[in-house]
Amino acid sequence: MLLAGLPKGWVGTAYADDSPEHPEMRFGIIALTDCSPIVIAHEKGLFKKHGIQSTVAKGANWAAIRDSLANGDNQATHMLIGMPIASTMGLLGSPKKPMVIPWLLNRNGQAITLKAGWKTKIQADPKALKPMVDKAKSLGEPLTFAMTFPPGTHAMWMRYFLAAGGIHPDKDVALITIPPPQMVANMKIGKMDGFCVGEPWNARAISDGVGFTSVTTQDLWKDHPEKVCAFTAEFADKNPRTVKAVLKALHEASVWLDDLGNRPEQCEIVSRPTYINCDKQILLGRLLGDLDYGDGRKIKDEYPMHFSRRNCNYPQLKYGVWWLTQFRRWGMVTGAPDYQGIASQVLRPDLYESAMKEMGFAHDGPDTKPETLFDGRTFDPSKPEEYAKSFEVHGLKG
Repeated sequence: MLLAGLPKGWVGTAYADDSPEHPEMRFGIIALTDCSPIVIAHEKGLFKKHGIQSTVAKGANWAAIRDSLANGDNQATHMLIGMPIASTMGLLGSPKKPMVIPWLLNRNGQAITLKAGWKTKIQADPKALKPMVDKAKSLGEPLTFAMTFPPGTHAMWMRYFLAAGGIHPDKDVALITIPPPQMVANMKIGKMDGFCVGEPWNARAISDGVGFTSVTTQDLWKDHPEKVCAFTAEFADKNPRTVKAVLKALHEASVWLDDLGNRPEQCEIVSRPTYINCDKQILLGRLLGDLDYGDGRKIKDEYPMHFSRRNCNYPQLKYGVWWLTQFRRWGMVTGAPDYQGIASQVLRPDLYESAMKEMGFAHDGPDTKPETLFDGRTFDPSKPEEYAKSFEVHGLKG
């Protein structure tokens, strides 16, 4: 009778503890503009507000970031969307370690940079590259293009772009892996002819006079998914309140970031040596939509990198399905994968929705609409195998 008036959760204990199970969290990042939500949540005390004592650790490359998450050194990390999928499946050199994506960090904001000597020969059309690719291949000196990690976004954008020009990325050119902050230095010494990476390194290549932007990734696919905040599945299962606390802090940071009036301060913070280590003015222009391609083209970008608007953060299953179609297209898997099953295992809208419900935030929910990329080809998430097998340039196996 004495307990009858108490809240249900208090019975048998002092109170119902809704604090994070794992309050000390180490977040991995790579030196890219799209690490901003994690950095801002840390610097602005938003993780602390939600009960998380955060540390932000900059990794040397994506493999190091992946391994630090897998072995528990980091509890959450900035990742390319394809990485948790590859790790869950044990693909492309990734040790098999199930990972989950309950949060998309950003949309847009990457680009394909080509060497400065091609400014007058090539703009946005990959078909213009093909004669040079064919000539170099015939001489036994194939052109070299770089991306940041084989299952990641930059690899898929570069592959898609080259293939749209009739160029096979595994047969006609050398496709190499370079960490993002090292792209510009490697182009300076003539190690590559082009690369795909996130900002600010494309803008930096223009500033340093070594390259120009052929296309932005939003030119390839408007509002495409990019980086994510990932956890191991084991950590997320054991620490659901911790995951929700992280997502709540990221939500507040992302809303702050999408106020364009805050972007100068964003650049001042994330440009520091601890994080990106780049002149803040190089970051700012493209974040404000002031897009200078470096070859005479200048536009006001309608789809610059954003962090919260247009249902940005919802972990749409169709994006996991699209990545699996590209793994299939390029022979990274043999035969048709379990498109829906794997996507549902990795992309976790249930975790996202639970955290946002507690915040009272009304998101726009799941999106299953088809997507059309720059080459006019449409991806229907309900027909992934048909899509994966529809490309003229491919490396299908099985």
